[in-house]
Amino acid sequence: MAAMNCRPGCAACCIAPSITGPIPGMPLGKPAGVPCVQLTADLGCALFGRPERPACCGGLQPSAEMCGDDRNAALTWLARLEVLTRPD
Repeated sequence: MAAMNCRPGCAACCIAPSITGPIPGMPLGKPAGVPCVQLTADLGCALFGRPERPACCGGLQPSAEMCGDDRNAALTWLARLEVLTRPD
Protein backbone atom coordinates (compact mmCIF):
# COMPACT_ATOMS: atom_id res chain seq x y z
CA MET A 1 0.00 0.00 0.00
CA ALA A 2 1.36 3.43 -0.94
CA ALA A 3 2.04 5.95 1.79
CA MET A 4 -0.36 8.87 2.03
CA ASN A 5 0.57 12.49 2.45
CA CYS A 6 -1.16 14.79 4.91
CA ARG A 7 -4.01 16.88 3.54
CA PRO A 8 -2.89 20.54 3.34
CA GLY A 9 -4.74 22.75 5.80
CA CYS A 10 -6.08 19.85 7.88
CA ALA A 11 -4.11 19.54 11.14
CA ALA A 12 -6.77 17.25 12.66
CA CYS A 13 -4.02 15.14 14.22
CA CYS A 14 -2.61 18.28 15.88
CA ILE A 15 -5.96 19.14 17.45
CA ALA A 16 -8.18 16.12 18.14
CA PRO A 17 -5.98 13.67 20.07
CA SER A 18 -4.47 14.17 23.50
CA ILE A 19 -0.72 13.93 23.94
CA THR A 20 0.34 12.78 27.39
CA GLY A 21 4.04 13.59 27.08
CA PRO A 22 5.70 16.99 27.02
CA ILE A 23 5.77 19.11 23.88
CA PRO A 24 7.92 22.24 23.62
CA GLY A 25 5.59 24.94 24.90
CA MET A 26 3.23 22.40 26.49
CA PRO A 27 5.31 20.68 29.20
CA LEU A 28 2.30 18.78 30.58
CA GLY A 29 1.18 17.52 27.18
CA LYS A 30 -1.89 18.47 25.19
CA PRO A 31 -5.54 17.82 26.04
CA ALA A 32 -7.81 16.36 23.38
CA GLY A 33 -9.51 18.97 21.22
CA VAL A 34 -6.92 21.66 22.00
CA PRO A 35 -4.66 22.81 19.17
CA CYS A 36 -0.98 22.13 19.78
CA VAL A 37 1.01 25.30 20.48
CA GLN A 38 3.39 24.20 17.71
CA LEU A 39 0.60 24.43 15.13
CA THR A 40 1.42 27.24 12.71
CA ALA A 41 -1.03 29.75 11.22
CA ASP A 42 -1.10 27.74 7.97
CA LEU A 43 -1.90 24.56 9.98
CA GLY A 44 1.59 23.08 9.72
CA CYS A 45 3.88 21.85 12.46
CA ALA A 46 6.64 24.18 13.65
CA LEU A 47 8.54 21.10 14.89
CA PHE A 48 8.21 18.96 11.75
CA GLY A 49 11.56 17.35 10.98
CA ARG A 50 13.13 18.62 14.21
CA PRO A 51 14.40 16.43 17.05
CA GLU A 52 12.10 18.16 19.55
CA ARG A 53 9.04 16.78 17.76
CA PRO A 54 7.42 14.17 20.03
CA ALA A 55 7.75 10.55 18.88
CA CYS A 56 3.97 10.12 19.03
CA CYS A 57 3.57 12.85 16.43
CA GLY A 58 6.17 11.43 14.09
CA GLY A 59 4.71 7.95 14.48
CA LEU A 60 1.19 8.96 13.51
CA GLN A 61 0.92 8.39 9.77
CA PRO A 62 -2.00 9.47 7.59
CA SER A 63 -4.32 6.73 6.36
CA ALA A 64 -7.52 6.67 4.33
CA GLU A 65 -9.44 5.46 7.39
CA MET A 66 -8.11 8.17 9.70
CA CYS A 67 -8.19 11.06 7.24
CA GLY A 68 -11.52 10.33 5.58
CA ASP A 69 -12.79 12.51 2.76
CA ASP A 70 -12.14 15.87 4.41
CA ARG A 71 -10.85 17.66 7.51
CA ASN A 72 -14.14 17.28 9.40
CA ALA A 73 -14.10 13.53 8.83
CA ALA A 74 -10.55 13.36 10.19
CA LEU A 75 -11.44 15.43 13.26
CA THR A 76 -14.48 13.23 13.93
CA TRP A 77 -12.55 9.96 13.50
CA LEU A 78 -9.69 11.07 15.75
CA ALA A 79 -12.05 12.44 18.41
CA ARG A 80 -13.93 9.12 18.46
CA LEU A 81 -10.65 7.20 18.74
CA GLU A 82 -9.71 9.44 21.67
CA VAL A 83 -12.95 8.54 23.46
CA LEU A 84 -12.61 4.83 22.70
CA THR A 85 -9.03 4.65 24.00
CA ARG A 86 -9.44 6.87 27.07
CA PRO A 87 -8.35 5.07 30.25
CA ASP A 88 -11.23 4.43 32.63
